[in-house]
Amino acid sequence: MPPADTDPRLLRAFLAVADELHFTRAAARLFVAQQALSRDVRRLERALGAELFVRTTRQVTLTPDGERLLPYARRVLDAHAELAGAFSGAPARPLLVDLNSDGATAARVLARARELLPECELMARFESGLTWAAAEILAGRLDASFGRAAGLAPAVRAGLSVYPVRYEPMALMLPASHPLAAREAVALAELSGETVYAGAGNERTREWTDLAALLFAEWDITMAPPVPLAVGVAEFQRVISKAGHPVLAVVDFPPLPGTVLRPLVDPVPLSPLVLVWRTGLNHPGTDALRNAADQLARAEGWLVPPSGCWLPEGDRALMRNRS
Repeated sequence: MPPADTDPRLLRAFLAVADELHFTRAAARLFVAQQALSRDVRRLERALGAELFVRTTRQVTLTPDGERLLPYARRVLDAHAELAGAFSGAPARPLLVDLNSDGATAARVLARARELLPECELMARFESGLTWAAAEILAGRLDASFGRAAGLAPAVRAGLSVYPVRYEPMALMLPASHPLAAREAVALAELSGETVYAGAGNERTREWTDLAALLFAEWDITMAPPVPLAVGVAEFQRVISKAGHPVLAVVDFPPLPGTVLRPLVDPVPLSPLVLVWRTGLNHPGTDALRNAADQLARAEGWLVPPSGCWLPEGDRALMRNRS
């Protein structure tokens, strides 16, 4: 059993090496001698009764015990930093918030949170998918993100706090020349036999593809094959245009040049958007994000699903669990 009073200095040494995977760089980062850093890591290993790193002449890697310690060490040091800040008058550290993409619901929540807490720095990141972001949160490289939590592995979700934000109506992004582009809305039955892109093959957005697969199975819609992973709006537009398939999206997704966005109806399929952060993280920014989501949800009815909508029961249960 590890001692209850593990020295935070030893945890800082461990985290520096875990981040750098190089003892010399980690020592430079902490402004200590490499010998002292190695000694602290060995002391921590003895205290825990576990080997944390595999060291060879060529590389340093985390052992399974090291991977297991990583999120706990980050939470302990976060708490120490918050305790120090509470009595020093220093501002909270920046909160790193992944929005997945710009211009949608998550971006609006962040903008409102910045208005509510202007003295705190809430830094946006624009990655792709909660499957990827959740792992980054648990590793301490991100603080919060948005997406569909029901699609996450139970072991991952167990380390996250989840706060429902919005039932997002789904939409279809269509090439302007597509026959359905002239419609004001597209009925799901009209997509029977159609091939639609929903991120297949992108491991970062697996929770979105899994939700799409459930929807497509009910209406005989074909999942479009994987395309090369595109980074940035311009690359995404180029790759999708080349593939030529409609794209499953949400109603607030910013349309790309040469495309139109049409809501899906009969019934309205929903994408359950939640805010997630690492369990145990105490930061005024997460409170601001929850308050911002509450304000927008009340003003715009985000948490009132339309009558007769489509949503898997597992997602419904998670969205009802709001505290």
